[in-house]
Amino acid sequence: MKNRLKEYRARNNLNQSDLGKLVGTSRQTISLIERGDYSPSVILALKIAKVFGTTVEELFLYEEE
Repeated sequence: MKNRLKEYRARNNLNQSDLGKLVGTSRQTISLIERGDYSPSVILALKIAKVFGTTVEELFLYEEE
């Protein structure tokens, strides 16, 4: 799964730690998500989308392997 999390963080002047605090997770988890090494739970994906005022589908892109 690909994502646009880093792009959205940059637009909103947030670092990984700040975003983690806003959604109740760690900086490390945000980093893993951005690298594509971890897929967030539905709840975490919804929280992240809410922070940026967008949809989960806009942030996270599923591609068949």
